[in-house]
Amino acid sequence: MNPSRASTTANHGLARRIGLPSAVVLNMMDMIGVGPFLTLPLVIAAAGSSFAVWAWLLGAGIAVCDGLVCAELGAAFPQAGGSYAFLRQIYGEHGAGRWISFLYVWQLSFSAPLSIASGCIGLATFFAYIWPRLAAQPLAAIPFLHGTNLVAAATCLLVMALLYRNLTQITKMAWVLFAGVLLTLAGVIVSGFVSGSHAGIAGSASAAASGWHLSHLVAWPSVALLPALAQATMITCYDYWGYYNICFLGSEVKRPEKTIPRAILISIAVVAALYVAMNLAVLPSLDVVSTAAAKEGMQARLALVAEIAQSAFGRVAGQTLAALILWSAFSSVFSLLLGYSRVPYAAARDGNYFSGLAALHPRHGFPHRSLIALGLVATCFCFFSLGEVITLLVVIRILLQFLLQQAGVIWLRWKQPELARPFRMPLFPLPPLLAMAGFLFVLAYRPHPLRELGAAAGIAASGTVIYMIRARRRGDWPFQANESL
Repeated sequence: MNPSRASTTANHGLARRIGLPSAVVLNMMDMIGVGPFLTLPLVIAAAGSSFAVWAWLLGAGIAVCDGLVCAELGAAFPQAGGSYAFLRQIYGEHGAGRWISFLYVWQLSFSAPLSIASGCIGLATFFAYIWPRLAAQPLAAIPFLHGTNLVAAATCLLVMALLYRNLTQITKMAWVLFAGVLLTLAGVIVSGFVSGSHAGIAGSASAAASGWHLSHLVAWPSVALLPALAQATMITCYDYWGYYNICFLGSEVKRPEKTIPRAILISIAVVAALYVAMNLAVLPSLDVVSTAAAKEGMQARLALVAEIAQSAFGRVAGQTLAALILWSAFSSVFSLLLGYSRVPYAAARDGNYFSGLAALHPRHGFPHRSLIALGLVATCFCFFSLGEVITLLVVIRILLQFLLQQAGVIWLRWKQPELARPFRMPLFPLPPLLAMAGFLFVLAYRPHPLRELGAAAGIAASGTVIYMIRARRRGDWPFQANESL
């Protein structure tokens, strides 16, 4: 049977209900969320207001190159689990692919809840802007516990409850949530332009005083600034991630060979345009004081976007924009947990992960145990620090997902040239090579990379040990005789 057709029909009992509009919406909800509003001042603090836009453009370029990789693989292997299915097929579903795909699901058991928790923490932080008493410590005996941690955990539990239903109801909710996401971005862009106009920063003299001018779009940073640019680009990569979310739902997509590539490329193009527009709007409104505030405490950094709205339209507008950001963050968590819950389920159905996660809800037909497991772990991570969560998440994903896929798509073209590929990326092999170069730049040049690299290595090592113990007991690769790669 045609491999692509076989992968299309092997949908693990999940119904194909997602069309192109819903696929784009789910991707964009995942991509936008709270990330750009939360990390905008962090990007400015890392790269400086002069070169912050470059970080967003480089992040977009990496997203486009890697998005083409995901589009080709997603069209060829439209199965539940996305990257899990890709890695298993690329490296041999009865050979080394079982180990590599197990490692992917193992790291996802950490990185997916970290990603979900980051959205919940961001939501709670902006909630504290509206209600400052949330930042207080409710229990003196536990100084690291704040009201925002409790709100973040409650948000995660609420999203779990909303997702505990069939996919038709979920896609309807997604459209309502997505409308709020677009309204949020529009509010930030309008506030930035109006605030800059009120402050008179649009003129060349004021722009020079704030350290930003349109001429910086054509000025490349010097070698000395490369570490700062790498740190800022790492953050923007985090903000763009989510364009592959529809691949996790591959078994539930209508006409996946066309819908998946189109959804990936459309969502990247639209979100990149919105992000760049948001930064071009916000940067001119920043004066020396606000730029310095971006380098101070966490609360000063996170309130920056809402403060811009307040300076443009008043205190009520600032609180209104913060409320819209809450909506956007909630939408992102909703999309993240929906997509990621399919990955452990798909691996468990293949016998390559813990079997208890292989169950579908008897009435609504969704992987309810996998959903609950990831949601509960994410709830626990809501009590951790946001900055370290984002950095660790990015490093783990680059090493144990993206680089493996980018090298793998080149290997697959050479190994199986006859494989049916409904979508073939243009300019092959440039997109995967450029994506790899971009991610390696982020890893190599960012300051103090060894801690996160060590954590990623620890996850890979522990996952390998667990896999080998299971494989020996089950007779899987490499303990099964006459098994080819």
